[in-house]
Amino acid sequence: MSRPTHPDEALFKGEKPFPVLPVCEHYAGSQKTIAHAFELQGELGAVFDVTCDCEDGAPVGEERAHAEMIVQMLRSPANRFGMSGVRVHDRNHPTWRQDIDIVLRGAGERVAYLTLPKATSAADARDMTQYVQEAAQQAGIQRELPIHVLIETHGALRDVWEIAALPWVQTLDFGLLDFISAHHGAIPSHAMRSPGQFEHRLLVRAKTEVVAAALANGIVPSHNISLEMRNPHNTYQDAWRARNEFGFMRMYSIHPDQVKPIVDAMKPSSAEIHRACEILLLAQKESWGPVQLQGDMYDRASYRYFWDVLRKAKACAVTIPAAAEAAFFQ
Repeated sequence: MSRPTHPDEALFKGEKPFPVLPVCEHYAGSQKTIAHAFELQGELGAVFDVTCDCEDGAPVGEERAHAEMIVQMLRSPANRFGMSGVRVHDRNHPTWRQDIDIVLRGAGERVAYLTLPKATSAADARDMTQYVQEAAQQAGIQRELPIHVLIETHGALRDVWEIAALPWVQTLDFGLLDFISAHHGAIPSHAMRSPGQFEHRLLVRAKTEVVAAALANGIVPSHNISLEMRNPHNTYQDAWRARNEFGFMRMYSIHPDQVKPIVDAMKPSSAEIHRACEILLLAQKESWGPVQLQGDMYDRASYRYFWDVLRKAKACAVTIPAAAEAAFFQ
């Protein structure tokens, strides 16, 4: 009997394979907070990335020492999952190249991605990504190093489609607070929190444009922070709205208490997962032709959607029914 065809073999992948990433990215700027983040990864599992911050985390005048500390943390046994990236300084800061050189030479095989902040144009982002590519080659890195670009300026939003198409770019991250500050008071401060951040017209326009550009180019749109650091329910609500009303597929946190609410809000529901399993198992049995289930018709176009549901569930460490686990993930 021939082996059943796997979804990756049977289904159209789009213009390029879509990355399945953890739905939460946690920022940590000091040695203490990075170590705490690694401990939390050990407790919760490989369900969120840790971004070690050279930009806001580095004391002025100590940028080199800070980057070297991050290298040691990336190389330490505490980084057990290898799910840690680094945010470097922006294009106008004198140490941005130094950040990249130190990180890639010291921990190039352990860094999961680099985050580039405050690009003011596609040209800025292109210059930085090209430098990353050159530095990676010089460091002997034999893989494509994912690059995350923060969209937090007028110029970056204007050029967001061009930025999204740059090579090695894996995510577009919306930077709410810097974006609001760039409007010089035209967007009121209460829009830094909910519900304003989801309702002010300029923010709705910016967020939807970032999501549209990211998804059209096969990369992941990532939502801004929630300022509700001590209220897990409010963090959950922010993440749920970002995912279900705007289409963001990832969100970053700035406090350890935010990680689990973000993961819970953005992971597929149990009902979605069980429905996806039913449909995909039946489709595989029928060699991926059209099927009917409980009076509804499904074909390969819808199978792609449900396969993404299961892939995202795995990235969130959600338990999948045994039959689907055996059929699709073993």
